[in-house]
Amino acid sequence: MRKWLTLVTAIFLVVAICFGCAGSNDEAQETTEVVRGDLITSVSVSGNLEMPRRVNLSFGISDVVSEILVKEGDNVIEGQTLARMGAYSLELNVQMAQAQYEMAEYKLMQTIYPRYSSTYLTDMAGVWLALELAQDNLEEAKNLLSEGEFEEIQAVLEEVGVSLHKAQEKSVARRWALPFSIKLVEMETDEARINLDLAKEELNKAIIIAPFDGVVTDIDMKTGERISAAAQVISVVDPTNIEMNGAIDEIDVSRVELGQEAIITLDALPGKDVKGKVTFMSRAGTVQSGVVSYKTIISMENPDEELRDGMSSTAEIIIERYDNVLLISNRAIRGTWDKPSVEVVVDGQVEQREISLGSSDGIKSEVLSGLEEGEIVVFPESQLPFRMFGG
Repeated sequence: MRKWLTLVTAIFLVVAICFGCAGSNDEAQETTEVVRGDLITSVSVSGNLEMPRRVNLSFGISDVVSEILVKEGDNVIEGQTLARMGAYSLELNVQMAQAQYEMAEYKLMQTIYPRYSSTYLTDMAGVWLALELAQDNLEEAKNLLSEGEFEEIQAVLEEVGVSLHKAQEKSVARRWALPFSIKLVEMETDEARINLDLAKEELNKAIIIAPFDGVVTDIDMKTGERISAAAQVISVVDPTNIEMNGAIDEIDVSRVELGQEAIITLDALPGKDVKGKVTFMSRAGTVQSGVVSYKTIISMENPDEELRDGMSSTAEIIIERYDNVLLISNRAIRGTWDKPSVEVVVDGQVEQREISLGSSDGIKSEVLSGLEEGEIVVFPESQLPFRMFGG
């Protein structure tokens, strides 16, 4: 019985060793193909979305809310009335000021004021008389020309010139000193106009108007409630203007420039990529737990309605981009960056070959020489799955 158990144990050991050897061979012969593709080097930035164009609106006076014309989530346009107070006394003030202005204006119009333009006097009658005389002289010159009286024509044309000069003199305005009584009425009209403008301005404080196109995000009041002038009661945000606020590590900040393209991914919307551009990088660093970083803003291009203020996000700022280049996995590269090499499968045999490399994104590298598209290279036997070239 013991011999039988010993034999069975030996058989299992042999099988296990064989499987182990087979597994080692399979792992040693793990290969990858040299392919063409796009290589992008980037700097990663984490942060949150923000809608910077936002306002908290309030009334300009203290009174009772009479109407709330919007609700949370409504789209509004610039100049739209969002809410108003009763402000009946202010409305009455506007009506009274309007009436006083109209009365003062009517009184002014009953004087000689309307006959003069901006307190300047022009002799329009003299202008027309001089022009009519010039026209008569021209008609006379025309008749003399048809009769062949050339000597008399010169004298008539000189008279035309005199008439035109007189018309020009009559058309030049001279300052007209209005009578003092009319000046007083004019001043009363100006004062009434100013009072009307002030009354309208006070009434406008009882109305909240949208300062730009946007969405109502919050309403903190109710109809019939008395609100103070300092209370912020309606919030409006522009959802078409979205930025990502993040921080770049001091190691990467020198590689980033304004205007560089960025691809933004969102934790709440997996699989969704949004394009953006770097629009701000602070020159003042922030130190936290010994790590220095620099505030960075990335403005989004054509944001859609799925994006929300505050969403967690990650941006890959594109530093360099190489299209349709020869690529190889960093796991397949042996040696050092200055003197890299690979093992290439040629006619079933493995041969060592030196190569030259270009840029790398940390996972794959650009092959400048030494390999051709479609060739098969072998991963090093001792290479761990997550150990990268140069690590």
